[in-house]
Amino acid sequence: MNKALNEIVRRADHWPDAAQAELAELAKEIEAELHAGNYHATAEELAGIDRGLRDSAEGRFATESEIEATFAKYRRP
Repeated sequence: MNKALNEIVRRADHWPDAAQAELAELAKEIEAELHAGNYHATAEELAGIDRGLRDSAEGRFATESEIEATFAKYRRP
């Protein structure tokens, strides 16, 4: 571990739990980017991809009103 990283990790040991959790999440994101070429989809993800491709090939797409309803459901007030 390089000196700067070692130092920040040492200091982070005294941070509040929420700040430590945020640092851990950032580190996980960096690690995921470094290993992006090595991602292996789960069986469930592959099945979802297959369903989407099948639906697309058959011309089954959400209508404009279905899309708006979905966005409305998750928009913040």
